Amino acid sequence: MSEIPEHCPGVTSDTAGKASACAGCPNQTVCSSGEAKKPDPGIGLVRDRLSQVRNKILILSGKGGVGKSTVTALLSRFVARSNPEKNVAVLDIDICGPSQPRVLGVLGEQVHQSGSGWSPVYVEDNLSVMSIGFLLGSPDDAVIWRGPKKNGMIRQFLSEVDWGSLDYLFIDTPPGTSDEHLSAVTYLSEADLTGAILVTTPQEVALLDVRKEIDFCFKVKIKVLGVVENMSTFVCPTCRKSSEIFPASTGGARRMCEELGVPFLGGLPLDPALAKCCDDGEDFLAVLEGSRVVDDLKDVVTGVLKCCK
Repeated sequence: MSEIPEHCPGVTSDTAGKASACAGCPNQTVCSSGEAKKPDPGIGLVRDRLSQVRNKILILSGKGGVGKSTVTALLSRFVARSNPEKNVAVLDIDICGPSQPRVLGVLGEQVHQSGSGWSPVYVEDNLSVMSIGFLLGSPDDAVIWRGPKKNGMIRQFLSEVDWGSLDYLFIDTPPGTSDEHLSAVTYLSEADLTGAILVTTPQEVALLDVRKEIDFCFKVKIKVLGVVENMSTFVCPTCRKSSEIFPASTGGARRMCEELGVPFLGGLPLDPALAKCCDDGEDFLAVLEGSRVVDDLKDVVTGVLKCCK
């Protein structure tokens, strides 16, 4: 459905499509006919498909450019590497800006389809990924789709990918609180969603938007597993000393979490060596073994796993 008016009576109301607030709404005909009250069959399909996925975790951010896709890749790689007996996967539902194929080093791979659904691309023996990036003719191709088509693709990803048995599924989303997020939440409403991890940077301009993302989680009843403060410090590539390039003038993510009553999972530094690993699709755990970013990531992952089954 299109954007909901401020005084919408709701699709379950007897006045749906008939109230004065419904005048001019593009969904008025659908609501008044009763079609909107019917459950979406995709919800059941997603529930059945993900029944063997123990933990389903959304990765959210209020603002673009805070490193959400990078954090998703870091978490998935670290969990897979440190728990070789566990199966981990990444689902990239950032339809217009898919980053996971490049960051995870599988750019150019092909997706195969069988009678049981789409087969994800494997990064490691226990780490797989699915993204619309695998379905494009070229990494430079723009995805110019309206909301309904994007929502349909998200439904396909959630209900038609043959993940098999998984311990952790990290779902990388686009920034904001719009169509893709509402679609994901709706389709996962009966699939026992574990919760959401929110990514921000220390400066207030980013925290303002992540507060909206936290409010979104509260309103749609998603458990906030915690907040990760990315780029909390800058690691000099020459001397390896740390400095703040995004000053936390209002106390940063830690202070915000205290105010809103949500867990603070920790901070990750901005390291040029890590950025290069992501651009080249290299395994940062092997390249940056013993670095501060790996140590800090371990603390973040420990906090995440405590919230999981």
